[in-house]
Amino acid sequence: MRVRDAHAHGDGRALDVAFVERMLFEAFFWRPDAERPSLDAFRDREPEHRKLLRDLGARAGDCIAVAEGDAGERLGAAWYRFWTAAEHSYGWVAADVPELAIAVEAAARGRGIGRALMEALVARARERGVRALSLSVDPENRAIALYRSLGFREVGRVGTSLTLVLEIGRGPYAARG
Repeated sequence: MRVRDAHAHGDGRALDVAFVERMLFEAFFWRPDAERPSLDAFRDREPEHRKLLRDLGARAGDCIAVAEGDAGERLGAAWYRFWTAAEHSYGWVAADVPELAIAVEAAARGRGIGRALMEALVARARERGVRALSLSVDPENRAIALYRSLGFREVGRVGTSLTLVLEIGRGPYAARG
């Protein structure tokens, strides 16, 4: 398994937005027993899904990684993006702290792929001088153990989800109340 940058500008290969979109759908429907609409139906009715993918890879600061198996099959994706106070998602904390999203194919979970993707994004963020990363997670999602093992800590709650932050550079992140 390897993790590669997935920017259209990074390695010469075009960003597979359809795969990243499917991974975002997996992130929305992480519960194995949850009823799922089709991806097409969800895309049509869920503005948050469309917003999170708009111009993915084209905005300044976007960082996208894809995990691939030995035969080149895609196993998961993770990415972070900067947002504003006016336009953001559930895990947003500040304009200079990008929000992270991650998903791994259901059949590939539990094999360290999520950790490899997270570690790759944290390394890229550190190289780029990003001071922190944020994310949103349901407290019942078992991935929370991975996030905490990497140093993410809870800084808030939006609805039923926790907002977690990992400090990685340029001084401490202070939760805003």
